[in-house]
Amino acid sequence: MRGIPSGREALRALKRMGMQFDELEGVSRVSIELSDRRIIIEGPVVAAITIQGQRMYQISGGVETEEPIRAEAAAAQIRDEDVELVAQQAGVGPEEARRALEESGGDLAKAIIALRERAGRSGPG
Repeated sequence: MRGIPSGREALRALKRMGMQFDELEGVSRVSIELSDRRIIIEGPVVAAITIQGQRMYQISGGVETEEPIRAEAAAAQIRDEDVELVAQQAGVGPEEARRALEESGGDLAKAIIALRERAGRSGPG
């Protein structure tokens, strides 16, 4: 019975199966954005793995911290001009337009479409 292959043997076997491993040099920080929080990893080791044309990233080590993403910060980034445009295009007031922009992460098209869909559902039926 054969034991567990060494690291070098395992890498050779994976390369024969079409996998490629490349360690990314100079990575100082990785940030993963979720809807309610941000995960930050300082000083990680990051490897890019390519399997059958698909690229994946493996993150290991480093110091991990989390910070909440506040709605106020996102709302502060929405410009008044964008609110006006969405309100005009969707036929709603500025408060509703701003709320739609916040929900869409500042994406004007998504906000307009969402508001138009809501209007269509609440219209005469």
